[in-house]
Amino acid sequence: MEKVITLEEALKRIEELENENAELREELEYYKNRKLSGRQKHNAKWMAIYNDFVACYENGMTMIEIAKRNNVSERTIYRYKAYYDKITKTEH
Repeated sequence: MEKVITLEEALKRIEELENENAELREELEYYKNRKLSGRQKHNAKWMAIYNDFVACYENGMTMIEIAKRNNVSERTIYRYKAYYDKITKTEH
């Protein structure tokens, strides 16, 4: 047996669903725009420093010089070196 729905009930239900959709869109925007904690790997800034690291490292600069040049810690530069070694090892 089908449920009989009047036009007014249907319009009211549509309005409820549209309001729910608006709330869900707001929640989605929040999750899209929130800053995730921790180190962001391979974003634009990471890639820019990594590419500079590769160029400097291949030209013989020391880790300390590269760190100072890019205004990052030596630990960060050693992370780049570990990533570089891993990539070059898989290429050969």
